[in-house]
Amino acid sequence: MKESYDWILNRLPYTEPFLYVEEISYVNDKGAEGSYRFSPDAHFYKGHFKNNPVTPGVLLTECCAQIGLVCLGIHLLGKETKLENITIGMSSSQMEFLLPVFPGECVRVVSELVYYRFQKLKCEVKMYDEDDKLVCKGVLAGMIDTGNE
Repeated sequence: MKESYDWILNRLPYTEPFLYVEEISYVNDKGAEGSYRFSPDAHFYKGHFKNNPVTPGVLLTECCAQIGLVCLGIHLLGKETKLENITIGMSSSQMEFLLPVFPGECVRVVSELVYYRFQKLKCEVKMYDEDDKLVCKGVLAGMIDTGNE
């Protein structure tokens, strides 16, 4: 039976239209994997780019951060942690973009933990398209705080 990660999805501090996680395939103490399909009707495609829409790199980075950094961070905090006031801030990103992502494409993000200490999380992330081709890769870091005392 496949493990459910709904408890992580339900704790994400995002909603549509800024939620870029549809499914978590796995998450453990060393990394995470998940996917997201970019809707062909998304508003940003109307202007990026005129007559040739592609997904902006900043949104590819955000998708990598939500799946690879935030979902992993919530897992590392644990199910028992109260996360009503979770705050997350990306402190650094270094991404390399290799292929475009077009409207309607599904991407898969894989992250590998570099370190987690003092509420700072750093991961290596890779995004793949539906043909399993590498779309982008990089290193993301952020701070995660539960707001609990």
